[in-house]
Amino acid sequence: MKPERIPSLLTRHFTSMGRRGKQLVMMAADVVSLLFAVWAAYALRLGEWFVPSQQQIWLILTAPLLALPGFITLGLYRSVVRYLGEQALWAVLKATIMAAALWAILAFMTRMTGQEGVPRAVPLLYGLIAAVLVAGSRFGARWLLWLPVRRVFGGRQVLIYGAGDAGRQLAASLRQARELFPAGFVDDDVTLQGKDMDGLRVYSPTQLPSVIDRFGIHDVIVTLPSASGARRREVVAFLEQFSLRVRILPAVSAIADGRHLVNMVREVDIGDLLGRDPVAADPALLGRCISGKVVLVTGAGGSIGSELCQQITGLGPSRLVVLEVSEHALYQIERVLRRVAPCPIVARLGSVKDAELVQQILREQRVETVYHAAAHKHVPLVEANVIEGVRNNVMGTLTLAQAAFDAGVETFVLISTDKAVRPTNVMGATKRWAELIVQDFARRAEQLGKGQRFCALRFGNVLGSSGSVIPLFREQIAQGGPVTVTHAEVTRYFMSIHEAVELVIQAGSLAGGGEIFLLDMGDPVRILDLAHNMIRLAGHAVRDDDDPDGDIEIVVTGLRPGEKLYEELLIATSNAESTRHPKIMKASEPRLEGEELAGLLARLDMAVASQDAPAARVVLMAVANRSRGNE
Repeated sequence: MKPERIPSLLTRHFTSMGRRGKQLVMMAADVVSLLFAVWAAYALRLGEWFVPSQQQIWLILTAPLLALPGFITLGLYRSVVRYLGEQALWAVLKATIMAAALWAILAFMTRMTGQEGVPRAVPLLYGLIAAVLVAGSRFGARWLLWLPVRRVFGGRQVLIYGAGDAGRQLAASLRQARELFPAGFVDDDVTLQGKDMDGLRVYSPTQLPSVIDRFGIHDVIVTLPSASGARRREVVAFLEQFSLRVRILPAVSAIADGRHLVNMVREVDIGDLLGRDPVAADPALLGRCISGKVVLVTGAGGSIGSELCQQITGLGPSRLVVLEVSEHALYQIERVLRRVAPCPIVARLGSVKDAELVQQILREQRVETVYHAAAHKHVPLVEANVIEGVRNNVMGTLTLAQAAFDAGVETFVLISTDKAVRPTNVMGATKRWAELIVQDFARRAEQLGKGQRFCALRFGNVLGSSGSVIPLFREQIAQGGPVTVTHAEVTRYFMSIHEAVELVIQAGSLAGGGEIFLLDMGDPVRILDLAHNMIRLAGHAVRDDDDPDGDIEIVVTGLRPGEKLYEELLIATSNAESTRHPKIMKASEPRLEGEELAGLLARLDMAVASQDAPAARVVLMAVANRSRGNE
């Protein structure tokens, strides 16, 4: 037999024993240790090889008999050896002190000592030697038991944050999967700390540094499915200070059962740190514009559009019509919807710029509600392609709104952006023009008493959208950096895509006509801080002046053309009103009168027709500046 296999065989044999058998083995080891401790105490005190007399032999044999009841009382046989912690040292010390004191009392108060008596130093030496041997046997056994695990799972041991039902189920799943090995739990509950749950020790968060060092931990999984989003963010932020790869179990609403928890574990998304606890949706607002109605979503294959489609199908529309200019994107979203949608799905390939197509769709499908999400929204690309940006974002919105107005569509919701506020770039200016167009159709519908509702919804970045900085940072981190930030002080608003779309649907139901709704985006986030957080969440260190040996560098590249340091949600000051939904506000933004807007649209259309990008830019920005309101 190869020597290196002996620890594995011993471990396998010991772990296969029942709990009673393991306790008997530990007791036997303690008996041997205590007997040797008494003999060694005599030998050290006398300075020679000690040969006990018959009376001394009887006295030595009493040592384990006196010690074992105390060891049992103090719980030395309740702990699982593999997960023994440093707190066991205190229990061993108390037990051996008590054992040595009882033995000393017996030795000095009886005639078992023989004629030679017991030197006064012997009980003290006995206690010290016994403490070393009893503690050493346990920690030595722990090292021996962990040795095969370290060989098999070296660098792949994981801590589980949360010792509740989900955490214990995950530990069991990890043991079966054998890709990661659970080394223990971390929990804030002081009543659990120091205990063993399913054979795993529960540690306090304050013990993390020593536990990480002892087990060589590189991964931690947060399992707090029933905790609030704020609590999970607090835990993840706490773990950021350690060089760990942090992953998370989804919220309880996303877990169907516990049988496949390993597959549910995901990387910590930045949304786990930036998101808010969402306010429960109002069922009446969710269904008012959708339930039993024919709904059209433009830009259905985009990040916002696809989420809109998936949420709409769950609200009982009579039919969902999806319009998308990209063949691949339309194919993908149609596949997803046909798999989950209980209603008919009508997929149309084409652009909102195609007036005949849009009119045909609205007329033939008898559309009642329109969510207009189709737009070019990547700031640098639109800045470099002014004509196409105007044609799609402005003229496309005009074409669709005119067709909806003529077809008698009940509700028209434009998905706008915070970049439409005091725009410094073409993309933001085109979206402000789109808002003005929607406002104008709302005015015309009101004048004619048609009962149609046109509104716009303005919000900031959604996490994970195609235009968001987060996918870019994730890609740069995966490539080893550097992570590029345009300016150290640039800030942006962020919201989860699910929450944003849910609020879009509810805002449409609040519309009376002509409103620009604003979503409560929380506090703006500094992009530099976002980069730091994402690097740390990926288990890397930021390379900077404080840590020149870090893994990934952050490079400040300078603001791009048209980019702003700060984004805003309001143009005019102090003009936001609350609505019945706590996360949706209503703004009465400046408008342009119908004839004036029509004249400006004609000028813009001429610039587009002649491919005159500078002229188009001048008209765009002039109108955007005029609609700024009170500075």
